[in-house]
Amino acid sequence: MIIVLRQGTPQAEIDHLTDMIVGQGISVNPIVGSDLTILGLIGDTSRVDPTQLESFQCVERIMHVAEPFKKANRMFHPGNSVIEAGGATIGGKGLAVMAGPCSVESREQITTVAKAVKAAGATVLRGGAFKPRTSPYAFQGLKYEGLELLKAAREETGLPIVSELMSPYDIERFVEDVDIIQVGARNMQNFDLLRQLGKTQKPILLKRGLSATIEEWLMSAEYIMAGGNSNVILCERGIRTFETYTRNTVDLSAVLAVKKLSHLPVVVDPSHGTGKRWMVPPMARAAIAVGADGLMVEVHNDPQHALCDGQQSITPDDFTQVMAEIRAIAQAVGRDI
Repeated sequence: MIIVLRQGTPQAEIDHLTDMIVGQGISVNPIVGSDLTILGLIGDTSRVDPTQLESFQCVERIMHVAEPFKKANRMFHPGNSVIEAGGATIGGKGLAVMAGPCSVESREQITTVAKAVKAAGATVLRGGAFKPRTSPYAFQGLKYEGLELLKAAREETGLPIVSELMSPYDIERFVEDVDIIQVGARNMQNFDLLRQLGKTQKPILLKRGLSATIEEWLMSAEYIMAGGNSNVILCERGIRTFETYTRNTVDLSAVLAVKKLSHLPVVVDPSHGTGKRWMVPPMARAAIAVGADGLMVEVHNDPQHALCDGQQSITPDDFTQVMAEIRAIAQAVGRDI
């Protein structure tokens, strides 16, 4: 339920109404805009009498929210959220571009790629230290050594870093070491992990699950936000369908749906979304054209010898060309990069 207040309502009246609602066991989330103030009610609102609310002179109108997600709902937060992370901005008019190798392999590899993507215009360095793999025999990442190498690359380039967290036992380490904590597709509905991340204020990049609906995706974001952390970035990385030609099916319509339903920024990962490097540039262009707030692209200096996902990684030269192409599209759709 949302209560829209009359313009110019004194704070004392807002406090009085809020106290009455809280007294009935309902949480109140106030959103104060330049022209509009609303109160978002979170909880079992069936116990609240709408006629009693309407008796308050400061109440302009009452709106019922059908979606189960509240804090992630655009009705509760009409303006677009902008997330700050290590000097980078995700959301708003500017575009965020996260680029780097699927997996950190060595100091030389990560620093070489980091310098290259920064020169091309990337705003965040991505790199996997812990790698969830379908096969237990596949390369699992350098783990804590990988985090140290990412930090070294950050120090050399100034780029903030995003890396995937797999275990709640490593949350404290990730909060200290990285600028954006990534929750991978396989952990999107690891609710215990999401609850723990909700207790931090670290920006969280939440990837869409392998077969998750848009509502399930937003409900996972709600788990984080319900814990008090509103710094959530959504990432469309393709979903599993009956199609087998591509690794996944990139759902660009999800960008439009999420933008309508939620205020949270959403980025697109065309690398995991397609699994084919030649598809990455056109899908990156398409993502910006439909309104994504940024991209997450896998870039490797030697894809043929990559220890992880070389088939979907583009080279630094390819990435430079991609950046030139999306700059033109960004300008056409009124975005900055």
